[in-house]
Amino acid sequence: MEKVIRRLRDKRAYEKLIGESTAFLKATEHLPATAASDSPVLISGETGTGKELVAHAIHYLSERAPFPFVPVNCGALPDTLLENELFGHERGAFTDAHTKREGLIAQAGNGTLFLDEVDTLSPKAQITLLRVLQDKRYRPVGGGREQAINLRILAATNADLEKLVQAGTFRNDLYYRLCVFFVHLPPLRERREDIPMLASWFLKKHARASAPERRLMPTALAALTAYDWPGNIRELENAIIRGIHLARTEDIEAAHLGLSLHDEESAQPSLAATSLRSFKLIKQQVIEAFERDYLIRLLRAHQGNVSHAARTAEKERRDLGKLLKKYQLDPRLFHTPDSV
Repeated sequence: MEKVIRRLRDKRAYEKLIGESTAFLKATEHLPATAASDSPVLISGETGTGKELVAHAIHYLSERAPFPFVPVNCGALPDTLLENELFGHERGAFTDAHTKREGLIAQAGNGTLFLDEVDTLSPKAQITLLRVLQDKRYRPVGGGREQAINLRILAATNADLEKLVQAGTFRNDLYYRLCVFFVHLPPLRERREDIPMLASWFLKKHARASAPERRLMPTALAALTAYDWPGNIRELENAIIRGIHLARTEDIEAAHLGLSLHDEESAQPSLAATSLRSFKLIKQQVIEAFERDYLIRLLRAHQGNVSHAARTAEKERRDLGKLLKKYQLDPRLFHTPDSV
């Protein structure tokens, strides 16, 4: 159990998987169990939902964590270079092959090969990948002997592979080989309660060392929560970057986020309708975002000393402890060597 807890707290695995919404927790709750297997995993979700982050988490939670994680954009694998890219080549295999070159499979070694946009594989590439999955062997271009592989394959798609299988554009045998485990990531519009937390994380990530600390005003948080985010988390990060650079003071307002630049005609009615329909929810989320941000800064200032933090906040120690528990903030994580 202790080993599992250490992995769950592994910075590399979970630091960027941010969210406490029911939809997000349901999508990610089985990642440790999935990581414990060595079977392929198919990760689906719209563009910008964090599929590669989930693949990284599976890799770092697994026994293959010490070995390479090699991402491959399947859309950039032309048939003419497919086998050379995946399998590599021997010296003299073709003109200009003056040296031996390892392919992506050899580079992954005992680690993980991540196939992004797997739905874009050509028919030839699908057959090639299927053979690798079935035989667990490959032959470098110009090589005389097959080589065994010992890696895990993770795949991601923003398309509905079942529909592509039904349409005959994606092989059903390859689909079932890849889909031993399945993870579907919800779009950001289905996990709006996570937006303040994600926005706060991006504020810290993109903070400029020489500039005052930026903060999101209630108008900005309301706009972020109400927007439909067709580009999902990636688009949210872009909005925060704009806010950091366009705000002339520490306060980031809704106007600094530039959301109206994105499909203004369709976005604005959605924004208005959602704001009217979800006033209570948005108000609650703004308050929670403020409380969480305040508690984090408070714990940092007092290096995790709850008694000192309670005095500064003018709250009873027990009440502060309840708030910390509510937001799952562990004071021990804020200790420094001098404060222990």
